[in-house]
Amino acid sequence: MRPAAILLDFGGVLADAPPQRTAPPGLVLRIFNLIKGTMKPGEIQRSLTDGAAAYAAWRDEDWPDELSQAEVWERFILPGWPPVARVPVRGAARKLSYEWAWRDTWALRPGIPEALHAASAAGIPLAVVSNTISGAAHRDFLDKADIGHFFAVQIYSDEAGVRKPNPQMIWNATDELGLPPEECWFVGDTPRRDIVCARRAGVARAILMPSPRTVLEPDGPLPDVTVEDGFGLRALLEKNL
Repeated sequence: MRPAAILLDFGGVLADAPPQRTAPPGLVLRIFNLIKGTMKPGEIQRSLTDGAAAYAAWRDEDWPDELSQAEVWERFILPGWPPVARVPVRGAARKLSYEWAWRDTWALRPGIPEALHAASAAGIPLAVVSNTISGAAHRDFLDKADIGHFFAVQIYSDEAGVRKPNPQMIWNATDELGLPPEECWFVGDTPRRDIVCARRAGVARAILMPSPRTVLEPDGPLPDVTVEDGFGLRALLEKNL
C-alpha cells in the first residue's frame, strides 16, 4: 500500500554515531568554566557520565512522559553538587542540553538522502519522530546535512512532553500532517521502543532499520518489514508506489 506519509526516527535511522561511553570533553569544559572551577573536571565528567546512564535507565520505562531539560539536570546530574555550581547550570540548562545531545560523529545512514528524494518526488510527506533531550540539536544537524527541508513535521520528545513508546509521539506527527496514522509508515531502529510505539499508534506498516548502535538491545515485537538502510527503504517504497 502506498503510504500517506512516512515517519522516521532520527538516531539509528536518519543518522547514527558510535556509542558515547563518557561525557563529551567539550561539555565538561563548558561546565567547568560556567561554574568558575568550583568542581574538578573529573567530578563533572563522572556526574555527567553516571547521570546519563541513570537517565537512560529511567527513560526506558513503559509509556513514559518526558522530563523537561531543567528536570533532567536537576534529577540526574546536579544532586550532590554545591549550590554555587548548581545555580549557573540551572540557568544554562537549554544550551547545555543542546551540547549534551549534539554529536560531532553523527553521519547520515547510507541511502537516506536517496530514500528522502524518492518519497519527495512521489509527493509523500515526511516527518521526524524522535526521543531526545534537545530537538534543536537534531534540527540543526538535519539542516547542516541538507535534508531538513524534506520534513514537513519534526516531533521531539523534549518538546512534546512524552517519549516513545508512548504512541502520542506518532499521533502528534500525524495530527500535524492531517493524516490518519493507519495510512502512514513508521521507521525505527529499536523493537522495544519504535516497533512498540508503531503498534500502539496503529500505523499501516512498522518498519525496522537495525542500527549497529542498538542492535544488541532487548528484543520486542516483530516489525512488518526489516530494511538494512536507506537504500532498502527506498526499494520498499518504490515497490508500493
